[in-house]
Amino acid sequence: MAHADVPRQPRELTGRAVLLILLAFFGVVIVVNVIMARFAVSTFAGVETESSYKAGLAFSAEHRAAEEQVARHWSVNVELASPGNEARVVTIRVLDPSGAPLSQLTPDGRLAHPTDARRDVDLDLKPIGDGRYRATAAAGPGQWDLVIDFAQGGERQFRSKNRVQLP
Repeated sequence: MAHADVPRQPRELTGRAVLLILLAFFGVVIVVNVIMARFAVSTFAGVETESSYKAGLAFSAEHRAAEEQVARHWSVNVELASPGNEARVVTIRVLDPSGAPLSQLTPDGRLAHPTDARRDVDLDLKPIGDGRYRATAAAGPGQWDLVIDFAQGGERQFRSKNRVQLP
């Protein structure tokens, strides 16, 4: 019991110990920042908007175009097939309100990756008759945005953007 009564001497805090503590602290902070910055740059390409101001100004024109598109009452059916590994076949059929095929349209389309525009795949849609258009593309499995545009006389008549899950 006499041992417990002896007061313990406090450890002296030297300049060397303070230096080591500070170096260890800032070393950990720097390593964590480097790791987080590397993950941030390598996993997300960023928001894909060239000019948010111009996008805001174009909103009313897009809204008007959407109302005109609805008023046309076109029937647009899309079929996605995956015959091979990453091979995708997109077939689109466009009909007017009376059910007649619309074959005189200029098609444009792409499979847009939701988070990385570097992975976007353009669709070379070719008319194959009877209001149908077809393209073959290589796109990996996962979620994609299928963006389809049809124009007539240089003016866009139809736009569709749908999230699809590719096997």
